[in-house]
Amino acid sequence: MKRLLGVALGILTAIGGFVDIGDLVTNAVVGSRFGLSLIWVVAVGVVGICVFANMSGRVAAASGRATFEVIRERLGPRAGLANLSASFLINLMTVTAEIGGIALALQLASSVNYLLWIPLAAVAVWLVIWRVKFSIMENVTGLLGLTLIVFAVALFLLKPDWGNLASQAIPAVPAEETGATYWYFAIALFGAAMTPYEVFFFSSGAVEEGWKIKDLIQSRINVLVGFPLGGLLSVAIAGCAAVVLLPAGISVTSLSQVILPVAEGAGKLGLAVVLLGIVAATFGAALETTLSSGYTLAQFFGWSWGKFRAPAQAARFHLAMIICLLVGLGVLATGVDPVLVTEYSVVFSAVALPLTYLPILIVANDPQYMGRHVNGRGVNVVAMIYLVVILVASLAAIPLMIVTGAGA
Repeated sequence: MKRLLGVALGILTAIGGFVDIGDLVTNAVVGSRFGLSLIWVVAVGVVGICVFANMSGRVAAASGRATFEVIRERLGPRAGLANLSASFLINLMTVTAEIGGIALALQLASSVNYLLWIPLAAVAVWLVIWRVKFSIMENVTGLLGLTLIVFAVALFLLKPDWGNLASQAIPAVPAEETGATYWYFAIALFGAAMTPYEVFFFSSGAVEEGWKIKDLIQSRINVLVGFPLGGLLSVAIAGCAAVVLLPAGISVTSLSQVILPVAEGAGKLGLAVVLLGIVAATFGAALETTLSSGYTLAQFFGWSWGKFRAPAQAARFHLAMIICLLVGLGVLATGVDPVLVTEYSVVFSAVALPLTYLPILIVANDPQYMGRHVNGRGVNVVAMIYLVVILVASLAAIPLMIVTGAGA
């Protein structure tokens, strides 16, 4: 019974933790401009993150080491440093976006300017990292984030023409959009689903919680059930935008527009629930990205790290996270739009993805680290297909960003 409850809790946490500010904004933007014609990308991204997370968790359980420890040792310090630099910068951009997302959600709930919420959000993130146990932090934020299921409820309450909505799901470039813009947002949606920090956090969390090979069955169930259900939640967000915003010609540029369909479909109660969900989802993602920043640096440079250690025992790990939060605060204090930071962060996530995916794929096939738990033939076939997809997306992202003016 205890194991069953653990699986159920893990699945619910995975669903609630799948959607962050990147998924919220990108799915809503895509739904408001392309309807459901890009929803196929969500499916591609969900399968990809399942493959990636499963390999990373297995590497951590079999070797007892997290992502960047293995990357430095297996690829050497030079290749590892290039990996670290790109991954860390993307992670830092994502930290900034998530802190901004918390502040924007609190502004919607209180009518207090989001700039005043930014320092309070950063301090709250640090206090939770400093004082709250890893398992409690992960489960509470994930379960509260599950309230974003209100998007799915609102979609049904809006009573759309389901036949018309289903017809939108056929991949096609709308008449008012260009092919380049279509593929630019496809890459953005892919990057939002396969954000590297999710894997850094997943892998390091496995070490934090002392996973062994016997724990992989429960972990695999959580990933293979929780992430796809989280993907359906992403589809609901896009669906709401497609039903309410697309016909009105409203292209999403703010968080208030993301939640507008929920307010229309589910009223004030739905609005209150979605605000709670957004605060929880962005706060949980801010915790994960901040921890991931500390994890990547500490693991690469061989510092003591982990929430299971007191701050005094892992001082550089905790100092790195404080500095990352301060940098995020500094960027947001300039008045830069957090939604704009989010849109850029998901695209650059796709650009940097090969630098973390390829090393994990290599290590997952290395008997020296994995023993008999190396990738099976079927997993490798799927993993190699995704390596090609990831490389194509990475190479195409910047040219498409330039050509389309970042999707403008």
